[in-house]
Amino acid sequence: MIAIDTNLLVHAHRQVSSLHEEAKDCIVNLAENPAPWGICFHSMVEFYSVVTNTRIWDIPSTPLEAKDQIDAWRESPSLQILTDSAGDLELLIELATQAKVQGAMIHDARIANCCIAHGVRELWTIDRDFSRFKKLKTKNPLV
Repeated sequence: MIAIDTNLLVHAHRQVSSLHEEAKDCIVNLAENPAPWGICFHSMVEFYSVVTNTRIWDIPSTPLEAKDQIDAWRESPSLQILTDSAGDLELLIELATQAKVQGAMIHDARIANCCIAHGVRELWTIDRDFSRFKKLKTKNPLV
């Protein structure tokens, strides 16, 4: 399964992004394909936080626009929302320790851990920070 990182979700949604069309096309192709693809629950929450943030955008997405976008992705019959389980905390701490994660990088570690726990074959992201998680294969689909 391929999973999508928050940054691609944001670019696919925000039309002002220089990567909007390419990111949108990537996600549309996955959504229209019968093969399973995934988004971590944490990435959905992070997406909402980023696109509605008035410190990031001159004109942020409204909460309704963010919700509608999430609902549109959830309409894909092949989408799987990937969630953490209580047993994942030990694995997350181990992964974060191995990758020498500190501070806000724990959010990337949480996404990486969720993907690993769900057997994700590849995380599509434009964030090179994920390369620190050796157990997770990543790919920038916009290159």
